[in-house]
Amino acid sequence: MKKHFNIIIAGAGGIAEAVSLILAEWSDVTPTLYIGDRSFLKAKKVAKWVEEGTTKPCTIKAFNLDEKELTEEMIAIFQQGDIILDCLPGSASPRIAQFAKDFKLHYANLTEYVAETEEIIALSKNADTGFLLQTGLAPGYINLLAHELFRKFCNDYKVNSVHTLEFKVGALTKHAVAPHYYGFTWSPVGVATEYLKATVVLRDYVKTTLPSLSERAEIIIDGITYEEDLTSGGAADLPHALSGKVCRLDYKTLRYPGHYAWIEKQIKKIDVAASKIKELQYKMQEVIPHIEDDQIVLYAAIQGRDIEGVLRRREIAKTILPQKIGNHLLRAIQTTTAAPLAQAAQLLLEGKHRGVLLQSHIDSAAFLNGFFVSRVYGKL
Repeated sequence: MKKHFNIIIAGAGGIAEAVSLILAEWSDVTPTLYIGDRSFLKAKKVAKWVEEGTTKPCTIKAFNLDEKELTEEMIAIFQQGDIILDCLPGSASPRIAQFAKDFKLHYANLTEYVAETEEIIALSKNADTGFLLQTGLAPGYINLLAHELFRKFCNDYKVNSVHTLEFKVGALTKHAVAPHYYGFTWSPVGVATEYLKATVVLRDYVKTTLPSLSERAEIIIDGITYEEDLTSGGAADLPHALSGKVCRLDYKTLRYPGHYAWIEKQIKKIDVAASKIKELQYKMQEVIPHIEDDQIVLYAAIQGRDIEGVLRRREIAKTILPQKIGNHLLRAIQTTTAAPLAQAAQLLLEGKHRGVLLQSHIDSAAFLNGFFVSRVYGKL
């Protein structure tokens, strides 16, 4: 940040911690941070953690973000704020976005939830401020990387369409054991949701939906074999933006071999009358541990013919490991999600954006090489 802003962080989980610390530690002019959560004690704990973690003087205030009421404290903070960074579960995002609109604040979120995203798009159409949606890792960074691959491929090879645009992310542990071959590095409900909700893809240049976990395949990245499969939400708005320009486009989640077969067995055990997402979450949490030592593996590729008919393919792969910021070591899932959110804040606060801003609307090259993003992902 080039000047001082009042930044409101909604939520007090791992990503709220990370984006608060990144903004405090890396901004040229340190912002004032307001951290709100339904649990004031949790918000206060995060504020203290950030204060202990940053090497710069920083004003951080915790507050109670009531789940149902708009309190006097919330009103006072919203009136002082410049932007809300929404780190709450996706189900809460339309409510927080409505606060941003009502109090004329910029807004950015992380959620891969499709219905909630569509609701925010509708409410932000005539907003006086900018609403940048789905701006974490996946959706988020991976979509901008894929979009930039498409842009450069078409420009370099003088074409307007391609056959395949594929992009994948795995939030993984470094080791995996049977029978599940997995460890939680982020929200269990988020994992269950992306496995069970439908995914949006392009097939034969047309946007359509497919069941998640319906196109499993193996892929080798940097010499390591992974399994990939369709999951919901990660494609953001690219199926809409590139409809008619890409024959096959999809987002897939990377896992170690054996994990998806185990998940299929758990899904088959769920009673048809039960809430599948909750039941799958419970079944996973019974046996899958939470692991702090994580890594993010991401891959994007584009394939098509150049103007002379020669088949071309371009690929980008990255592995992101935990990173020390200030006095704290942050997990890879924290930095890779929080850095694009911080970059989104800078884009909105230092720009003149109004209304909704989706992934395909962003200058992908500028964002990918932005100050916050490049310090985690490296320059493109």
